[in-house]
Amino acid sequence: MNLIRFKKPHADIHRHHQLYMKFGTITTLLIFIAMFRINFDIDREVAFTAAEQDVVEIEEIIQTEQIETPPPPPRPPVPIEVPNDAIVDDDILDLGFELDLDGPLELPPPPAPMASDEEEEPEIFVVVERMPELIGGLAQLQSKIVYPEIARLAGIEGRVMVQFIIDEEGRVHNPVVVRGIGGGADEAAIEAVRQARFTPGMQRGQPVKVRYTLPITFRLSQADRSNSR
Repeated sequence: MNLIRFKKPHADIHRHHQLYMKFGTITTLLIFIAMFRINFDIDREVAFTAAEQDVVEIEEIIQTEQIETPPPPPRPPVPIEVPNDAIVDDDILDLGFELDLDGPLELPPPPAPMASDEEEEPEIFVVVERMPELIGGLAQLQSKIVYPEIARLAGIEGRVMVQFIIDEEGRVHNPVVVRGIGGGADEAAIEAVRQARFTPGMQRGQPVKVRYTLPITFRLSQADRSNSR
């Protein structure tokens, strides 16, 4: 047999549940509204004490000057009283000659003119507008050269480079061997160059000195080469 139990009205806890929920919600909202409305800012006076700074005083140093006191002037000599009847003898200077201020002055002779400097030597060119040309050509000069006997017997042959200066008239001066082969060939080359004549070099329409280099070739014949061996 099922037993049916009936609850008492004052013992039912769920009877006013919705009412309690609404009341609690309203109360919570009122509390939140009151919290937002209250001003929590508290004015506080904060006193800041500024730290005292060290004061640095700069004193201007006045530079002192030492004023040198000049020495006192020397005392003037004490005048000596001379009697009126005393005669003061003037010192007479004997210069050894008489000076006539009224006569004409005799001036010393002018200095002799200095000797004029020697004329500067004209410039020696290496390259000019028109270079010198060997009169007769190099072949004619080579034909005049006598092969040195020592060089022939020793089988010496080669090219001798002779450097010299050609003046304004086409003559040769100061021939020097700048590269030789020895055996008397160098001397023979210089002797042949001394006899050579050139047309002078021209610069701006004027003949000038030109430094020139000429090769002189020494070559043995086939027979001489066979005999030297």
